[in-house]
Amino acid sequence: MKRYAIHITISAAGVLLAVGHIVLPNTRIDATTLVLIGIAILPWLGSIFKSVEFPGGLKVEYADLEKTAQRAKEAGLLATPVTKRDEPAYIAIAQVDPNLALAGLRIEIERRLQTLAQQHDIEFQRQGIGHLMRNLRRAEILSPNEESVLNDLTRLLNEAVHGAAVDQRAAQWAIEIGPELLATLDKRAGEK
Repeated sequence: MKRYAIHITISAAGVLLAVGHIVLPNTRIDATTLVLIGIAILPWLGSIFKSVEFPGGLKVEYADLEKTAQRAKEAGLLATPVTKRDEPAYIAIAQVDPNLALAGLRIEIERRLQTLAQQHDIEFQRQGIGHLMRNLRRAEILSPNEESVLNDLTRLLNEAVHGAAVDQRAAQWAIEIGPELLATLDKRAGEK
């Protein structure tokens, strides 16, 4: 129920504003009313639409991260962190700056992949993360499915690094799923 509290709050505020706009004398249903009603139903449409873009550059995108998380789970890339101490540093900033949090997750993933490459004597200096993942797959350290999931995820995280609009749900996703992904990569590095 806690998950839907923000949905309910936003919807209630939007409906109240729309009703207030209608109830006032000399007011009719116009563009303002329709926009307010649209805002009221927007949180409920997150599972239907990949993204919604508003005038002024505000973009809401969450579905790609959820889909990638499901694929990561199916590929066996999500493990529970061993202790709270293992919590990545990027989590502390997630509520304040979602872009920075996702950039931090991107950095943490690349560090773990570099550790894996180093452990298996795979060259990774002056190479992009995509090349690094291909080399890890060729060495059979990553499966083709794992490489695909990590490629998709780093593509999404790179968008945040380059200033793409990131909504708070994306940051929440990074807080919930990121540590599991990093714990899996840490476990893989510890197996060598």
